[in-house]
Amino acid sequence: MTNNPVAGQTAELTRTVTRDDIVKFTDISGDRNPLHYDDNAAKSSKFGEIVVQGGITSAILNAVVAEELPGPGTVFLSVNWDFKAPVRPGDTITGRVEVIEARSDKPVTKLKTQVVRGDGTIALDGTAVCYTMSFD
Repeated sequence: MTNNPVAGQTAELTRTVTRDDIVKFTDISGDRNPLHYDDNAAKSSKFGEIVVQGGITSAILNAVVAEELPGPGTVFLSVNWDFKAPVRPGDTITGRVEVIEARSDKPVTKLKTQVVRGDGTIALDGTAVCYTMSFD
């Protein structure tokens, strides 16, 4: 956890995505796109197999900013994310953030954000602006 982030600081978390994650995310979101469930539909798509919802891919970044950098009390104010490659059940993904800018007048931080698959492929790339609330 970082109380006063500075430009250049980095943090990351890694996890393996499962088919159960798809089921859980569907329960929360209602996203029942056949690309996430139907093997035949997914095989006939450009992805060639089941892919997880984008919300699962990006969710690891929620954990990084809330748990690591900037840390507890942090929420996203805005995000600008490009989904570059699919994530599939069984993939290990790493969410990475790097502080680009930390304002001195208020607890607002701009981050470079990425989600990288275990094979080194960037699945998500972009930026986020966060606000960190104090619990004092």
